Amino acid sequence: MQTQSTTRDWILYSLLSLTILLIVLAMYQIDRQWLKLSEMQAALSEQAKDMRELRGAIASGAIAAANPSVNATASGDIAQAFQRAHAASRMPDYAQGDWSVEAFGTNLKTITPLVSSDAYASNVQSYVLESLITRNPDTLEWEGLVAKDWTISEDGLVISFRMREDVSFSDGQPLTADDVVFSFDFIMTDAIQAPRERAYLEKVKSVKANGKYEVVFTFKEPYFEALSLAGGIGIMPKHFYEPYLKEPQKFNESKGLLLGSGPYRLADPKNWTPDKGNVELVRNERYWGDVQPSYHRILWKIIQNDSARLTTFRNGDIDSYSARPVEYQELKKDPQIQAKSQNFEYMPPVVGYSYIGWNQERGGKPTRFADKRVRQAMTYLTDVSRVIKDVMLDYAEPAVSPFSKASKQHDAAIQPYQADLDKAKALLKDAGYQDKNGDGVLEDKSGQPFEFKLTYFQANEDTKRMVLLLKDLYARAGVKMIPTPQEWPVMLENLDKKDFDAITLGWTSGIETDLYQIFHSSQAVSKGDNYVSYKNPALDKLIDDARRTVDESKRMPLWQQAEHILYEDQPYTFLMRRKSLLFVDKRIHNLQMTKLGLNFGSLPLENYVPLAQQKYTQ
Repeated sequence: MQTQSTTRDWILYSLLSLTILLIVLAMYQIDRQWLKLSEMQAALSEQAKDMRELRGAIASGAIAAANPSVNATASGDIAQAFQRAHAASRMPDYAQGDWSVEAFGTNLKTITPLVSSDAYASNVQSYVLESLITRNPDTLEWEGLVAKDWTISEDGLVISFRMREDVSFSDGQPLTADDVVFSFDFIMTDAIQAPRERAYLEKVKSVKANGKYEVVFTFKEPYFEALSLAGGIGIMPKHFYEPYLKEPQKFNESKGLLLGSGPYRLADPKNWTPDKGNVELVRNERYWGDVQPSYHRILWKIIQNDSARLTTFRNGDIDSYSARPVEYQELKKDPQIQAKSQNFEYMPPVVGYSYIGWNQERGGKPTRFADKRVRQAMTYLTDVSRVIKDVMLDYAEPAVSPFSKASKQHDAAIQPYQADLDKAKALLKDAGYQDKNGDGVLEDKSGQPFEFKLTYFQANEDTKRMVLLLKDLYARAGVKMIPTPQEWPVMLENLDKKDFDAITLGWTSGIETDLYQIFHSSQAVSKGDNYVSYKNPALDKLIDDARRTVDESKRMPLWQQAEHILYEDQPYTFLMRRKSLLFVDKRIHNLQMTKLGLNFGSLPLENYVPLAQQKYTQ
C-alpha cells in the first residue's frame, strides 16, 4: 500500500537535507582552515629560513659585495663577540647546513641546568643558555654577548650591564633584565638544588633591573672575579622556570628542563630523559645572534666503550675521536684515519687535572684519611711519574696542585712529590700502622687491616690500567686497595652522599682558578664539591683573602701560600694534566688554535662543513 507524503514529511526532509548540507559545509570550512594553517606554517618556516639566509648573507658579506654602503653598515653592526664567526662565514667555501655529531663516553644523568654536575651536561647547556658576556679566545678579554656594554663602580662593588634589546628565547619570548634577576633569585632559592652556584653568588648582595634592558649587580665585598661571576650567569627564562618555584622537588629531580636564547634548542624543552640515549639539539630558528650558526643540528651519541667509539669514528658516524695515548701513535700511521681526519696534539692552556680524593669523613665519623700523615704516605706511594710513563706514554705532565705550572697562581718552587716507599712506610708507622700478624697488610691500632676501595669510572681503559698499577704499588707498603669500578650516574650519586673511601676523577680549570668551590671548609656540605670533607681554617682564610683582593699583584702571593698548604695537606693526590690527542673529520673546516685551546665547537660557532662535503640533511 502506498502512502502519500505529507507536508510534515517534506518539512522534515528539508530540515534533514539542510542539516547534512551544513555539516558538509562545516567540514569543508574546517578543511580549508587546516589547509590555511598548514600554508601559514609553511610560510612562516620559509620566512624564518629566508631571514636566516639573509642574516647569513649579510654576515658573510655576500650582500655587502653588491652594495658597498651596506658592507660598511653590516660589518659595523657585527658585535665583537661574533667577529670570529663572521670571519669564518666570509671564507670562500663557507656554507650552512649539515650536523655536528659527537660522542659522550657516559650516560647523562640529567641536562637540567643547576641540577646537573658533569662536563657533558655543561657542554649541552652551552649551546642553549647564554650569558651577558663571553671571553675572547684570542685576547682573553671579556666581550658583550647579551650585554652591549657595562660599567664598574670605582670601588668595584657595583656592575651595571646594558643589554641588547633584540634578544629572544627560542620560544619567541623576549629576554629582558627581569630574566637575569630571576636567574639569580632562582639559584639563591634554598629549595633549588644549586649549592655550587649559590656558593659563589653568596658574594652578591643584590641583582636589580633598572628598566627593561639594564641590570645592576651589587656585591657585598670586592671579589676578584666579580665581572665574570655576574656576567657569566646562564640566563634562564622566567616564564619557563618560574612555575618550578612552587614545585622545587619536581625541578630538582628533572632530567631535561632546558630552554634558553642560544643558537640551538631542545625540540621538546621539557621532556628529555636519559632513556632517550642520545642528546639532540636543533637549530634555534629565532636566534638573535649577529651570525647564524652553521649546523642544522648538534647530536651527541652515547658510546661508552673506547673501542666502539673509535670504530664509530672510522665509519664516519661521529666527527671526532679523542685518542688514548696507547693508540695515538698507531692511529697517526693508520692510512684510513690519516685519509679522513686532521689530528691535533696539544696541552690546552686551561687544561684540568686528574686526582685521587681521600675521603676524610664518612657517616659523620673521621676516616683513616683524616690523618695528614696517611694522605702524604699515599701520595708518596702513588708513583705519578710511572703512571705518566707506563699508562699515558708521556702524553701528560705531573700536577702538583689545582694550579697549572704556567699559571701565575703557581709557585715554581713547589715540585711534584717523588715516589718514596721508605718515606711512605715511615709516615704510616708514625700514624700507627704496622703489620702485626705478618700477613703483608698493615693494621691500625685496633687491629683493623689497612684496606680501602678506590672508586673509578668503569668505562675508562686508561684509568683501569692506572688503578691496577697503583694496587701493586700500594701493596708494597702493606696497603690493600680494592678497585671499585662504577657507572657514571652511580659515581655522581655516591659523590653527593660522600659514600666512598677514595675516588679518582678530574676537574677542569680556568684561566685563574678559585679554590673556594672545592677546598673551602664551607663547601664540605651535602652535595657540595668539597666531597672529601677537607677542612683547614688557615687555608679558608687565604682563600677568603685572595677572593676579595682585586689587585692581581697582591692576590697571587695569597694563592701561592694557599698552594703550599694544599701541597702539605694533600687532600688530593694530584696526578696529572693530560695532552689532548684529537682526530677530527676533514669535513669540519676552520679549526684553529687559540689561547683557550682548539676552537672546535667553541661558541659563537666558527666551524662549518663546505657544501660539497655535507652528509646530513635538515
